[in-house]
Amino acid sequence: MKLTDYEKRNYVMNDKEDFIILSKIKELEKKKLNGKDKEAIKLVRTQLKKNWRLPLIKYLDNLLRKYKKLWG
Repeated sequence: MKLTDYEKRNYVMNDKEDFIILSKIKELEKKKLNGKDKEAIKLVRTQLKKNWRLPLIKYLDNLLRKYKKLWG
């Protein structure tokens, strides 16, 4: 599988499993996904980044804000 320049610069692709994950992400991104599935794929993609913790923290912060609004 060929990596884009962005992927080469930003993703840690140390293991065979990283390439498997990215190939499945790319395959799914070609499909017509609903909003929830798109969001899940976006989150999974961030886990390949060198600094994977920051996107995960942002995602969790958004969930906390969402449910804080709903239930105070």
